[in-house]
Amino acid sequence: MFPAFEVVPAVDVQDGRVVQLVGGERDTGKTYGDPVEAAGRWVEAGARTLHLVDLDGAFEGERENADAIASVVGSVGPDIDTQLGGGIRTVEDATDLLDAGVDRVILGTAAVENPDIVAEISDAYPESVLVSLDAKDGEVVVSGWTEGTGLDPAEAAKRYADLGAGGILFTDVDVEGQLVGVRTDEVERVVEAVDIPVVASGGVATLDDVRALKEAGASAVVVGTALYEGKFTLEAARDAVKE
Repeated sequence: MFPAFEVVPAVDVQDGRVVQLVGGERDTGKTYGDPVEAAGRWVEAGARTLHLVDLDGAFEGERENADAIASVVGSVGPDIDTQLGGGIRTVEDATDLLDAGVDRVILGTAAVENPDIVAEISDAYPESVLVSLDAKDGEVVVSGWTEGTGLDPAEAAKRYADLGAGGILFTDVDVEGQLVGVRTDEVERVVEAVDIPVVASGGVATLDDVRALKEAGASAVVVGTALYEGKFTLEAARDAVKE
């Protein structure tokens, strides 16, 4: 997983359309068109991995955009890695998706409510689980970023690494979708706590933000609003972090 630092475009889907939320708040999103068209655009620009989220599933606890997501996965083919989150609550949910061609499942609420689900899926599908730790005011939040858990992100990351997680997705909800820049201190804490890849998300507005997350030790960065709003191109972001 992520042998070299990657810039991963986000394709977040709500009501069958690409949407980017602001600060994780429902109904704050701006719409950016058809998910298959967006995914194709990022692949054409050189993306090796796509970050897919069923936003309705994240809020409702059930995958509401399964058909749209399946269309994206089918359209990009097996040469592009896909990681999917939002509404995946059971082992069966996860294994069905992995069997259908998704490369990694992203578990947030399910992992907090039942940590053993991480081990169960990982035992059968090694390196297939990316545990999502979404932090608001320094606390891991779940259920579409609406409920606090009392968990410290770095401590939680170590726990899930011990359970076999293939990687950690750390999202800074306080700056998510706001184009205000990244905060690397918490990313560094999570990176230092584990020996598995950490994917950073939230706040990216400039190429310097992308570089800063790489320097903080992240293995990849998920970028959404900045790409859709044309703050920089995917090609420029990839060039900015070339070895």
